[in-house]
Amino acid sequence: MHDLIKDKVGKLRAEDKGFDRLCEDLANLGGLVVAFSGGVDSTFLLAVASEIIGEKAIALTVHSPYIANWEIDEAKALTSMLGVEHVMLEVGVPEIIENNPVDRCYLCKGVIFSSIKAFAASRGIHTVADGSNADDTKDYRPGMRALKELAIASPLLENGITKDQIRSWSKTLGLETWDKPPYACLLTRLPYGTPIVDSDLRMIEAAEHYLIKRGIRAVRVRKHGDVARIEVDVTELHKLLDQVIMKETAVALKALGFAHVALDLEGYTMGSFNKEVGSS
Repeated sequence: MHDLIKDKVGKLRAEDKGFDRLCEDLANLGGLVVAFSGGVDSTFLLAVASEIIGEKAIALTVHSPYIANWEIDEAKALTSMLGVEHVMLEVGVPEIIENNPVDRCYLCKGVIFSSIKAFAASRGIHTVADGSNADDTKDYRPGMRALKELAIASPLLENGITKDQIRSWSKTLGLETWDKPPYACLLTRLPYGTPIVDSDLRMIEAAEHYLIKRGIRAVRVRKHGDVARIEVDVTELHKLLDQVIMKETAVALKALGFAHVALDLEGYTMGSFNKEVGSS
């Protein structure tokens, strides 16, 4: 895999000035710890950084109750495929976010990235980066303020690189994540102000995993008390409107502990709970 990416990186640098500028910026770092979720953005950044920087590009994945276990497994598989050192950071739910406040992401990232910076420093690496891109400024993302305060690098955002560019370049590089749907931590499935309970997170994780196995790629199961509100991409709504699938889904999710199962007819909306704070 490494040799294949190496050849493709060189070709892409010659053909695309934007990609070449990103590579130049990464080359100037000398070392980098990438906050690695296994998503489209962080996988692309890690793959390019590992080619440009070599073994001083390290992936660090947060393993916590609010990250689905199947996402952790995918992250491990991706770093193995890329041949990159992969460090797991075990964390619980920080006390300051235990009631899922509106600024949860800001508070959480402050705790998490402080720990990542401490790890990087212990390895003599001065730069920690995340996979934020230019499109991430379009949603309510208080966590980005924490990244700025902690001087976390966001090479994709800083170079004005969009999600579409990342997907296109990832496909060119042969990364299997090029068309991976967007995911986010499980806390985004709970309304703000809802106490974070591990059993609720496991219900959400299991419900989403069930739907993914049924072939629904982009899905969110928002938990409103004992109600599961399913959001899927509008292009996949028809899959859940089949009467047999609807009944099977209701039975499966009720078996997990939900009393009621509803399908949001507006489809998946990034950060739908952010409407509560005046942002769509």
